Amino acid sequence: ENEADLAAAQDSGYEKSLVARMTLKAGKITSLAESIRAIADMEDPISHTLKKTEVAKDLVFEKMYCPLGVLLIIFESRPDALVQIAALAIRSGNGLLLKGGKEAMRSNTILHKVITSVIPDAVGKKLIGLVKSKDEIADLLKLDDVIDLVIPRGSNRLVSQIKAQTKIPVLGHADGICHVYIDKSADMDMAKRIVLDAKVDYPAACNAMETLLVHKDLNKTEGLDDLLMELAKEGVVIYGGPVAHDTLKVPKVDSFHHEYSSMACTLEFVDDVQSAIDHINRYGSAHTDCIITTDKRSADTFLQQVDRVLLCSIMQAQGSVMGLASV
Repeated sequence: ENEADLAAAQDSGYEKSLVARMTLKAGKITSLAESIRAIADMEDPISHTLKKTEVAKDLVFEKMYCPLGVLLIIFESRPDALVQIAALAIRSGNGLLLKGGKEAMRSNTILHKVITSVIPDAVGKKLIGLVKSKDEIADLLKLDDVIDLVIPRGSNRLVSQIKAQTKIPVLGHADGICHVYIDKSADMDMAKRIVLDAKVDYPAACNAMETLLVHKDLNKTEGLDDLLMELAKEGVVIYGGPVAHDTLKVPKVDSFHHEYSSMACTLEFVDDVQSAIDHINRYGSAHTDCIITTDKRSADTFLQQVDRVLLCSIMQAQGSVMGLASV
């Protein structure tokens, strides 16, 4: 079924990055199965007491985990997301309505069949429902008395549309304009590996690099030239901010707010780490950002001043690589 979806997507002229997201090879299926087993082996979180507080005689408050209720989760392209979401919903005791992208409908349908076929009758075969028509979404979004939470997983446009159409609480991040800043002290071999992974490995992911900021002292250095050459070899189209456009003669970017979700990115030079922080806080989307440096002071400044869901600082100290993360 997945092969049929892939063939149809290629015939329809979908981008290679989207086709790659849809692909379910043997290794990915094995990985999914292992993930499900790991979730199944977890301690049951439902009714697990986190805290008890006696506030008065014979009056005890308990804090415990409980299911949210019925979830409507809308996702694009990736049929493996259906498996991951379903496993987590079952483990956490939530009912689930799933709507995947039409391009992966065959894959989603067979995966849904496999999953629901092994749910015990005592639990209920209708615990997980598959929504097959896009037209049904508008009606479902009106059911704020039935559905407890909507989680859209996809593009900025998808998340924004869902938020505008429903009174149901929505858990979604509308933008993924993620930055990598290469500081002047960075190990450029490390920087090349990180940047290539951040842009090329999964360009359609919400945490893929969309803007590469580089310290101005690295302009036209051998290390940066080598990195840009490797990006070009991988097929990444580079657009430049005002400075990069003038010095590197690359096409000028229309907006620093643009999320490519494809094999393209923006490059700009900045004066120092503070300039990088100011750029990210102005144009970023509070998703995921990274500094590559060997200067601990620069790393600490970046981690403290970038307002972010996830921050990464990659440093090299005494011959070893050290990663710092702040959530």
